[in-house]
Amino acid sequence: MKNRLSRKAVSLKQSGIRRFFEVASTIEGVISLGVGEPDFETPWRIRDEGIYSLQQGQTFYTANAGMIELRQALVDFVDRHYQLKYDPETEVVVTVGGSEAIDLAMRAIVNPGDEILYTEPNYVSYLPCIELSDGIPVPISLSEENGFKLTAEELLAKITPKTKALVLSYPNNPTGAIMTQEEFDKIAEVVIEKDILVITDEMYSELNYETQQSVSIASFKGMKERTIYINGFSKTFSMTGWRLGYAMAPIDIMEQMVKIHQFTVTSASTTSQLAGIEALKNCDSLVAEMRDSYNMRRRYLVNEFKKMGIQLFEPLGAFYIFPNISEFGLTSEEFANELLNREKVAVIPGTAFGDSGEGYIRISYAYSIADLQRAMVRFKHFVTELRAEQK
Repeated sequence: MKNRLSRKAVSLKQSGIRRFFEVASTIEGVISLGVGEPDFETPWRIRDEGIYSLQQGQTFYTANAGMIELRQALVDFVDRHYQLKYDPETEVVVTVGGSEAIDLAMRAIVNPGDEILYTEPNYVSYLPCIELSDGIPVPISLSEENGFKLTAEELLAKITPKTKALVLSYPNNPTGAIMTQEEFDKIAEVVIEKDILVITDEMYSELNYETQQSVSIASFKGMKERTIYINGFSKTFSMTGWRLGYAMAPIDIMEQMVKIHQFTVTSASTTSQLAGIEALKNCDSLVAEMRDSYNMRRRYLVNEFKKMGIQLFEPLGAFYIFPNISEFGLTSEEFANELLNREKVAVIPGTAFGDSGEGYIRISYAYSIADLQRAMVRFKHFVTELRAEQK
């Protein structure tokens, strides 16, 4: 009986985000700024489409890869926003959230011993998905001094003959960093020269607070044929509970992704898919309204942290800030625990996003301005006390 469990499963660490959230949920009166979930309800016209589909009895399986109407709407959306052209019949799969798409991508391309590069700090799913696919995870530590951006030099330093792929995620969770067209161009040159694949997770692509549109590395010359593009509905359309994502990739890779998806999930929810069509076709203006609200909250938090004298890289995308708390001499986890216990404010330790996150905490501003204001009053009291104690 001692061998009844998978060693691979047992060796996985629990999500640092989920673990801290569960602790915070047991404390009365907590202001939680930990989970990256929009506080907006899913726009009514999207919900209405889902309700209507149920009323019409549209509750049957769809094609494994997703409804062709949704796949067509997806390729139209990506072409309209990022000038990327995909075949809805052969190069698209609709997934149960973006996380499933990440898992499918890894399992479709990784052989035992392949090295998969990924940047840190970064989203919590990349490392376990690499490990579950029998790949060798190779983190690339990014620095605040460089805006948490990947450089060609950092990438080259990590590539070996065993390197299979690079995982990118911009706009970035947890740092809020973005990369420009010029910066991606240098990364693309290295990727093509070294003949490796790219998995680009662009879940926050519509949440860019610069005047320019987010840039996808898949749109660069020579990159589409070596890139797996991943996105979803959760953040852009405030549809977290609908669990709807998608991936686009060259046909040889997509065939394998759909096959794995077919045997593990069958298909995404029919109701969610029909609602997703409405989101893609008619909700650009609603997304812009939500983005403007996030931007206002972003500016508020950045200003508050500056007034507190806390070192902070200014985020330009997603809906997170990543303050540097190293001045206080506490680990990220110690700082987060103390803040929770003393002031009842829940944030996520930076180490939940990899060892490179030590010395930072992640705060989500996908919460109401009222909650953010109350949290900042408590946060200011906390750091004022810490500084006094250290004198």
